[in-house]
Amino acid sequence: MGATTAPPLGLSDDQQRRLAAGEVIVLDALPPGGSTSARGGTGVAIVRASPERVWGVLVDYRGHSRFYPRVVAVEVLEATERHALVRYEVGIGPLSFGFHMNKYPDPVRRRIEWQLADGRANSLFRENSGYWQVDQREGGSQVVYAIAVRTFLPAFATFGTERTSIVDTINGLRTLVEQRTSRSRTP
Repeated sequence: MGATTAPPLGLSDDQQRRLAAGEVIVLDALPPGGSTSARGGTGVAIVRASPERVWGVLVDYRGHSRFYPRVVAVEVLEATERHALVRYEVGIGPLSFGFHMNKYPDPVRRRIEWQLADGRANSLFRENSGYWQVDQREGGSQVVYAIAVRTFLPAFATFGTERTSIVDTINGLRTLVEQRTSRSRTP
């Protein structure tokens, strides 16, 4: 399969420069299907690893606690090539909350879309949807992580945490993947 080109995100020249310098750029754009009352955004970053390596980490759902902030447990309840039902548990201070996500991986496009699983316990969330997109980029991969979230907590209690979570999640993924890449190069 040939190299794919990252879709344009409408980044300014300054954002492109910051992206190339290693920053995580966070845009106000919610993923498709996010409600108007959801909070979140879209983060983009360069990861110094092949798209295949990044993709392998993203579809290793059991390993998500290694890079998602606050995820303390993961259980894959169902898994096929095109769908997975995953139960996550997040810890916030002394409390923990469980929720179920339907994940839809598309290995050809290297894109995973997700949303809360209807009919399952999703204690903290009213809405949680988004996607990961991995594309070839000079020097590695461009990753895009977009989320739309609404919780049962009042908006003022969670204001800004979604955007911080985007940056922390991408940085956690980058650290994990780049460490694995550097270890695989060591003789």
